[in-house]
Amino acid sequence: MTPSQIKAWDDHEAKYVLDVDHGATVTGVADHVRLDPEQIFGRSAPLIVEIGSGQGHAILHASAAHPEKNFLAVEVFRAGLARTIIRAEKGGITNLRLAEVNAPELLEKALAAEVVDELWVFFPDPWAKVRHQKRRLVDADFARIAAGSLKPGGVLRLATDWEEYAEQMREVLDAAPGFRRGFEGEWAERYDGRVLTAFEKKGADKGRAIRDLSYVRD
Repeated sequence: MTPSQIKAWDDHEAKYVLDVDHGATVTGVADHVRLDPEQIFGRSAPLIVEIGSGQGHAILHASAAHPEKNFLAVEVFRAGLARTIIRAEKGGITNLRLAEVNAPELLEKALAAEVVDELWVFFPDPWAKVRHQKRRLVDADFARIAAGSLKPGGVLRLATDWEEYAEQMREVLDAAPGFRRGFEGEWAERYDGRVLTAFEKKGADKGRAIRDLSYVRD
């Protein structure tokens, strides 16, 4: 990390980052960990969780725009979380917490069932090489975990600039128990709550179509 990121982490980790016992792995979640959103945020409010929050652009924008909601950013790369902390401090954001953990483990082990109002997966790593595609986040097991974490009527929102991965996501979630499409036609309209990031613009500039999907928990 850069010196400014290290300082932000050292100064503000306790304020933003959840203290999670990782167990035997670096970014895992120990079996005994339980997280209560009301205790974490000190209030009862809709909970939005972003998986793979990167440098925090989307969730920072959303948390600033919606102070009445609670936001949890889940990311395994500390530098991205540190950048998120810097921007949260500058913006005076108080309704955002961060978790430096593997997101599916956090959803399945640490949070109670059916507590999340929205789950975001924006531009996950496409693992473009065929031999690496087994590492992709969105598969049948992830769909099962996501369905278990969302409240009935809750929404799973996804976006990618990788056409083949978008098609795979759609195939997986169309077949997933507990979900129904939240859109008509081939693709969902762009989620207007997602701020345009440099990453998304870069993909569009290369001629890649940005594909959105949304699925509603039954």
